[in-house]
Amino acid sequence: MPFNERSSHITQGIARSPNRAMYYALGYDRADFDKPMIGVANGHSTITPCNAGLQPLADAAVDAIKAADANPQVFGTPTISDGMSMGTEGMKYSLVSREVIADCVELSVQGQWMDGVLVLGGCDKNMPGGMIGILRANVPAIYVYGGTIRPGRWKGEDLSIVSAFEAVGAFMAGTMSEEDFNGIERNACPTTGSCGGMYTANTMSSSFEALGMSLMYSSTMASPDREKVDNATESGRVLVEAVKKGIRPLDIVTRDSIENAVALIMALGGSTNAVLHYLAIALAAGIDWTLDDFERVRRKVPVLCDLKPSGKYMAVDLHSAGGVPQVLKILLNAGLLHGNCLTITGRTLAEELHDVPDAPRTDQDVIMPMERALYREGHLAILRGNLAEDGAVAKITGLKSPAITGPARVFDDEQSALEAILADRIRPGDVMVLRYLGPRGGPGMPEMLAPTSALIGRGLGESVGLVTDGRFSGGTWGMVVGHVAPEAYEGGAIALVEEGDIISIDARELLLQLHVDEAELERRRAAWTQPPPRYKRGVLAKFAMLARPANEGALTG
Repeated sequence: MPFNERSSHITQGIARSPNRAMYYALGYDRADFDKPMIGVANGHSTITPCNAGLQPLADAAVDAIKAADANPQVFGTPTISDGMSMGTEGMKYSLVSREVIADCVELSVQGQWMDGVLVLGGCDKNMPGGMIGILRANVPAIYVYGGTIRPGRWKGEDLSIVSAFEAVGAFMAGTMSEEDFNGIERNACPTTGSCGGMYTANTMSSSFEALGMSLMYSSTMASPDREKVDNATESGRVLVEAVKKGIRPLDIVTRDSIENAVALIMALGGSTNAVLHYLAIALAAGIDWTLDDFERVRRKVPVLCDLKPSGKYMAVDLHSAGGVPQVLKILLNAGLLHGNCLTITGRTLAEELHDVPDAPRTDQDVIMPMERALYREGHLAILRGNLAEDGAVAKITGLKSPAITGPARVFDDEQSALEAILADRIRPGDVMVLRYLGPRGGPGMPEMLAPTSALIGRGLGESVGLVTDGRFSGGTWGMVVGHVAPEAYEGGAIALVEEGDIISIDARELLLQLHVDEAELERRRAAWTQPPPRYKRGVLAKFAMLARPANEGALTG
């Protein structure tokens, strides 16, 4: 219902109550109490380059909201840098930050009875956290992404943060000089903005264009560029219009629009984390969406974009080649999108894409036409078997062979696994098992970029399998399977694996199988006891108590 036809923040009692005095302290006058109150959830911080460029965008949004005759109300949301915390105990707080960000948005919007909210974020968990909070509050809302980092350069090669992680493995293996190692480390991250490949931040921000909750072209802009400020300005204006029209998130985020978002993720070759986050987003929206839906979409949507980590190009290259709208138009013309879905502008997705060319430009090879797809089917495969009865997620692009069978090398933490790789105790044909790293066991389901990058750096990316109940960075590629459910802490079969057991990973057959007979597994299960919780108080203890399993998005609310 339009703003002027419903009970607003003001008519709920502020216009004629002592509460009004506190607004006068903020510089309001009497006329302001007839205007919409618009929240600006500002994720700016100097913790990470992902979020260090957000303040100018927040300022631009505030000015646009004022110019549209509404009242901006700025509040903060936290962030944890995935790249900086990777490989440390701090990584356990990354997924937890998604829940905290969602709580911050819901708390501020509902507690202050805001009429709309613009959420601004950069690092990986900012996007799903903000979207979950938006859906809980269900007031008109728009997501503004802080933008991608520009690529670094060293000796003529484009760099990203993953280049630095992979350089560690290569340097420790003796295949990279100290000069190159230092050059990559110093030059991998040259500007503000989120990690530059089609990693988790760019995957989730891109998907919000397809979802209808962000403006077209907004997700692939570079953080330092003027167009990113202009995008924040336009987003503020569009949001105020949405408030006046009464367009709410649950009018936009539907089962069909989530399918659009997942189709885009497949076409981009996006992060495995998108599976976890869209399970959580669907739950927050009250929509029935499961792992089987990801597999259904994967089978019909090809990979159209040659993007890192398994491809050549960065998000800024995608932007130059036509951006997300060009990919969406190809999918729409192929009958792979629901074009009638509403967007935050009040137009349908098909209407938003009307002026986008039907085919990608021929002077670029970032975006392929449908007939020249890089892979016939999507890349995020859902594997099942006796080692993952409730499912697991594998990224299968860029692999010469998507199957491996070999002896298990078992580790109950990330650090000992990394030490084994760097000490050359892992051999081609091995299948590493990293466990007790799930939502409850980690707790916090940390990402395994350090071990997977070390494998790549040592030339083992395609010859060694890695299975975990934890997660992977969006920058991970290789013979890796994550999100194994049930997790080890809950007594899943991954807890019963012993050194030397034979394990098969087969993405063609969608199989993750432990080759141990059922009688032996039952014997091991009877002898297994749940370990004590690693944290007994604080935010990690709360997450461990409340988190759903990975196949339900690890959501706490």
